[in-house]
Amino acid sequence: MLDLFEPRLPDRKLHSSFREIRTNPTYAKVMPVIQHWAAGLLDRKGEVDKFVKEFQSTFNSSMWEIYLNKALTDLGCSVDYSKPSPDFFVTAPGNYEFNIEAVISDQPASDKERKPSSDQDPKNRSALKLVGKIRDKINIYRGSGGKKHPYSSLSHVQGRPFVIAIAPFDSNQSLLQNNELINLVLFGIGAPVLEGSEFRQDKVTSIATTSGAPVEMGIFTNDSFKEISAVIFSTVGTFGKAVVESKIERFVRATRYRLIEKERVPLGSPMWDLGTHRFQVDKLNYLLTQRWDFGRYIVGADVHIQHSSFHQESHFDGLHVYFNPFAEVPFDSSFAWPGEVSRNYYDVAADQPIQIHPDRALVSRQVFEVSTSWIRHLLGSYGFD
Repeated sequence: MLDLFEPRLPDRKLHSSFREIRTNPTYAKVMPVIQHWAAGLLDRKGEVDKFVKEFQSTFNSSMWEIYLNKALTDLGCSVDYSKPSPDFFVTAPGNYEFNIEAVISDQPASDKERKPSSDQDPKNRSALKLVGKIRDKINIYRGSGGKKHPYSSLSHVQGRPFVIAIAPFDSNQSLLQNNELINLVLFGIGAPVLEGSEFRQDKVTSIATTSGAPVEMGIFTNDSFKEISAVIFSTVGTFGKAVVESKIERFVRATRYRLIEKERVPLGSPMWDLGTHRFQVDKLNYLLTQRWDFGRYIVGADVHIQHSSFHQESHFDGLHVYFNPFAEVPFDSSFAWPGEVSRNYYDVAADQPIQIHPDRALVSRQVFEVSTSWIRHLLGSYGFD
């Protein structure tokens, strides 16, 4: 198997993240993790040289494909790497076949393009980029714009579910958005707002571009994107997950969703007290809990600030799947997703989403160098004395 980290381009063309991984001795244990995730991808005839060069020069899009490749392996799926497009022709246990096309919303290549061109809300810009990338892929599927071999014309695509896997890398804050913006894009719902003891999510039908033109949100609430069977989404299927798996020393800030039926709360448990509470669990292991009364349930979040030796995370932690109720070829509802995966549906009759997030679902995670300044900053940011 080819070495992903053997440079194939001049230094000036190497992506800053790739260059950092190769030159920082701390990451020596991370490189074999990524190399292992890429097993199979690097055997793709006629494509491997292009893929490795893209990994070294643009990094994020290839890293997302590498993450997905490992996820499919862990699901017990096989990939037919002889098919050049879409990115993954998958056979799952039981000979269930589907296709996945991977895409990211990335930052512009040049500094000039990175500068905001207006006062448009950053979240709106990110949402527009997400829906724009999904639209680009559906146009390729349909053959819009004169594409000679649209995905829909390929025999291994026809009659099988077509899945788009998308991840946001369009700003320095994109990995902190959890699933707020993909909810907006696919289901047309805004961020949850706490009003008294209840959460409200407003419906959003469109967002205006900088020119004022409306762009449709909630594309899974009608049949306008019926060719898409499902969308896979994550903000943590990144280099950071490889860092965590490698077990190198880092500080980790991770937020997990919490959910429990009130009748199951252990008597006198401080972990389920309503409101915001802070705990020092161990040396370099801190926990902030947020809890709200939600009828039959107590819901909330755990924010962990801890040394990486305390942090546990599976490859599937933080992964979302959104199912299109209007899909021409629906994704099999009996597919065995791991327990960590959040599953998102839209009830057409009730005109509202059904979002199944397991207790302890990973919402966001970042890794930081081990230093006094970082731990002080992280603890200070969350009100720890």
